[in-house]
Amino acid sequence: MDNTRWLDEQEMAAWTGFLAASNLLGRRVEQQLKDDADLSHPQYEILTRLSAAPCGELRMTELADALLTSKSGLTYQVTQLEKSGMVRRRSFPGDVRGVVACLTDEGWAKVRETAPGHVALVRELLIDVLTREQLTAIAEGLGEVSRRLRASNVR
Repeated sequence: MDNTRWLDEQEMAAWTGFLAASNLLGRRVEQQLKDDADLSHPQYEILTRLSAAPCGELRMTELADALLTSKSGLTYQVTQLEKSGMVRRRSFPGDVRGVVACLTDEGWAKVRETAPGHVALVRELLIDVLTREQLTAIAEGLGEVSRRLRASNVR
């Protein structure tokens, strides 16, 4: 006996709308960051997370958790940013295995230079398209999905 709960019309519309919007937004954001700053979206997210952290530093494990990425994926991206002089790594005092990613002066400059164009695009493509009620619904709904996925350690 088939116990599958198939999606109804409204549920399918929500799912396909989410997929289309997330893919189209992702592509546009990735292209804008590449064109304007020669950064990938993950690299930009690393720089902005570091810029928001105390002293522009975070342990690599904290950074990976915040970005919902694997340690190996983060290491690759941080290595690319390190090669371009925007991030440096150092040992965490008192923890031989602990590594801290630190934003350099070049990294701070890149964030200040890139953020206005990135925010303008996010506003144009998402924020300013929706009403306050729609933004609230999206924030609450996707926030709940994220909380449940994090709680179940599904990534």
